[in-house]
Amino acid sequence: MAMETLDSHVTTQEQANRTGAFGARLMRTVRGLFNNTLAVIASLIMVIPVYLVFVNALKTRIEASSMGVEFPTELQWQNFYTVIEKGKLLSAFGNSVLYAVTATLIGVTLSAMAAYVLARNRTRFNRAMYLLLIMGIAVPTNFVTLTKVMQLTQLINTQFGMIVLYSASVIPLNVFLFYAFIQTIPRELDEAAILDGCSPLRLFFSVIYPLLTPVLVTASVLNLLGIWNEFLLPLYYLNKTAHWPMTLAIYNFFGQFQSDWSLVSADIVLTILPVIVVYLLAQRFILSGLTTGAVKG
Repeated sequence: MAMETLDSHVTTQEQANRTGAFGARLMRTVRGLFNNTLAVIASLIMVIPVYLVFVNALKTRIEASSMGVEFPTELQWQNFYTVIEKGKLLSAFGNSVLYAVTATLIGVTLSAMAAYVLARNRTRFNRAMYLLLIMGIAVPTNFVTLTKVMQLTQLINTQFGMIVLYSASVIPLNVFLFYAFIQTIPRELDEAAILDGCSPLRLFFSVIYPLLTPVLVTASVLNLLGIWNEFLLPLYYLNKTAHWPMTLAIYNFFGQFQSDWSLVSADIVLTILPVIVVYLLAQRFILSGLTTGAVKG
């Protein structure tokens, strides 16, 4: 009798375990389907506008007037040549490359140097400076004051002035990324380099700077993409069309050809294509750099 009761208890326990395991698998499956559904919806929200722009850039003016999702009856590659010629995109592309690359190099280098000093000398003053710098991530820009500064320094409506503005705009985020990463680098490296006779600049650029490669790549790519897509700063501080970047060129082009959505779409494609290419090529570096900073910081 006791054996039968024990066997019955064991059988009941096994059934309960199977039921619990089945319920856990079912919950995991439902959660996975829900997450995948959200990912698909988010992807469609991102992809559909880009798809519409690419498709309508290859249509005639009449076909593109409705901005439909259907494929064009005949590919109109000449739309891109028209846009490049009438929109002056070659000079605008050169300006965007100049602004993005130069400002990124300056901003990343200065941010890394500042973060190194603030992370290695953790006084109250340096802590306050660090908090003041990273406030720039969230605090909006005061364009009235900035305009006065640009006028006083005679940097308004100049390419050099735009490079200075772009470089300054990326410093808060860069310092935030570098600061946490530098804290993970052992101080013993600094002490060994100093004992070997390294000057402060040589210590930073020969020892510390190469170790920052993961976060350097991440910050550089994010800066490049952000500067390339920036619209307000050149709109406010550039009046000469010869100094306009791609964002202002497309804005001006839209004002002239807003009735022809095939040309407007072609202009948008030529503007966003470099961004898409850079992001696709550097995606793994962005993810690895952010992950490394998050884990080590």
